[in-house]
Amino acid sequence: MGSRTGVGAPDRSAPGRSVRSRDDRGQAALELLGAIPVLLLVALVGIQLGIVAHAASQAGTAARAAARTASQDVPGRSPQAAGTAAVSDWLRDDVTVDVETGEESVTATASIDIPSVIPGIGGFGPVHRTAHLPKE
Repeated sequence: MGSRTGVGAPDRSAPGRSVRSRDDRGQAALELLGAIPVLLLVALVGIQLGIVAHAASQAGTAARAAARTASQDVPGRSPQAAGTAAVSDWLRDDVTVDVETGEESVTATASIDIPSVIPGIGGFGPVHRTAHLPKE
């Protein structure tokens, strides 16, 4: 007959498997509960890195749009407005576009404040991108 474990219950585990005692019940659930905050933090950091990359990309787009508009020198078209309009809606409030016009070229610098997704942590600062174009 099979071996006995505990209070008269037969051992029904497969060969090579250990027999679990009643004290181990729910241990995996408790371990998962302890790991969830760490997993959430790792996920939020990954999302934050994506937002930083997106803000940098949008700043480059804003700088190029502003420089392109300033280099064409069309009356009634604002390079700052063109740079701001080139940015995603949810970042548009945090955009600053500066344009310097020289004799032969135009330099536009766009800055975007990086938003935070991690609660309680902010102050990532702005990301800056510059574009230089010759005047047409």
